[in-house]
Amino acid sequence: MKTLIVTFLFLIPTMASSVYDFKKTAIDGKVIDFAKYKGKPLLIVNTASKCGFTPQYAELQKLQDQYGSKVTILGFPANNFGAQEPGTNVEISEFCQKNYGVTFQMFEKVSVKGSDQDELYAWLKEKTGEEPSWNFCKYLVKPDGTVKFFPSKVSPLDKQIIDAIN
Repeated sequence: MKTLIVTFLFLIPTMASSVYDFKKTAIDGKVIDFAKYKGKPLLIVNTASKCGFTPQYAELQKLQDQYGSKVTILGFPANNFGAQEPGTNVEISEFCQKNYGVTFQMFEKVSVKGSDQDELYAWLKEKTGEEPSWNFCKYLVKPDGTVKFFPSKVSPLDKQIIDAIN
């Protein structure tokens, strides 16, 4: 009798070594390669349309207007906290443009924590030891790979964020 040996190879996803290794789908459905942001700080924010922090969209837009040459703002709608982002990508996009004139890059809705956590947010958690505790948490990713976490209550226009950008 012959013995058959079967070997199984399990592919384990490897974590990106840099934020610039990611490719994410924008709110309009186009894939954005983060390599295009290489060399520039990124402010990554989990957003929601029906939250007490939702007015931070205006502050994010003001930050974009004033410091857009020094930082790239990336918004990621998420429905993880209080079901405060129930809309579709189209509804979210329309809400952001109509109410806050958002011009910074928005992405499709993702999960920022839990068993279905988006890979970018898993990477951010790995780098900082922090994951969003509510809507409008912010991660400032510097070109050297350092990442700083700011909770929801910290305004995008707060001195500590401005100083970190400069």
